[in-house]
Amino acid sequence: MADQPSDGQSPAGDDTTWQAGAPSAEAAVEHLADEPKPPAPADLTAAAFFDVDNTMVHGSSLVHFARGLAARKYFTYRDVLGFVYAQAKFQLTGRENSEDVAEGKRKALSFIEGRPTTELVELGEEIYDEIIADKIWPGTRDLAQMHLDAGQQVWLVTATPFELADTIARRLGLTGALGTVAESVDGVFTGRLVGEILHGTGKAHAVRALAIREGLNLRRCAAYSDSYNDVPMLSLVGTAVAINPDADLRDLARKRGWEIRDFRTARKAARIGVPSALALGAAGGALAAIASRRNER
Repeated sequence: MADQPSDGQSPAGDDTTWQAGAPSAEAAVEHLADEPKPPAPADLTAAAFFDVDNTMVHGSSLVHFARGLAARKYFTYRDVLGFVYAQAKFQLTGRENSEDVAEGKRKALSFIEGRPTTELVELGEEIYDEIIADKIWPGTRDLAQMHLDAGQQVWLVTATPFELADTIARRLGLTGALGTVAESVDGVFTGRLVGEILHGTGKAHAVRALAIREGLNLRRCAAYSDSYNDVPMLSLVGTAVAINPDADLRDLARKRGWEIRDFRTARKAARIGVPSALALGAAGGALAAIASRRNER
């Protein structure tokens, strides 16, 4: 596969700087210390990292969450119009906009300030059942399951608030989630973030930090995204896959020889097969999983 990294390093020509101490990455990974540790996988050094919006979930997970909150009268009509506008633009262009991300951050923080963390978790569970479950791309879910069946970890990596991302991960049976971390004191949100939104290079930093913590070999890992903004994360692993890609990511994927999967039309989905390198890696992991189960008997 072309332009792939060696031992987790950024490829030549990539503008990403792997400085230590990126606050968003540290917050995303350190936040996992409070979460129950998932069972040890059979394939210990490989994992898959999935973006959420328009990759695992059709559209914006935060907008879907806002729809559920609007139905519960948490937002005014003006707020709902703003979210609908952002969703429509995201659906039409397939691209994330930094100004929209910042506005979403402001509204999300204003909503959660002073509220208990348990409330956000409970609302996420309810809204997942009502709205988000039907927005999961079956093709992307199948790819995640392929990694799970191979005994590998599968993580969501997203700008979505951790609590909602973690709910999606748990409902899909995935290993866990790295998301934007909102500060809380004594179980109550302060309205501030720990670090910044987990976006762009922040995702790559978080994946790298998680790989160190879990002992992962990034050359054996895979990453999936729809957005050009996630090129740093995609460039970090051995197998990069563009899912429902925006125009810029599609062009880059073709230049670098990355796999492309498009589930937005049945015609495109049928035309593109299972990623070859990915399938080989999963097959190897599956053999390791079988061997591990036999040894346990």
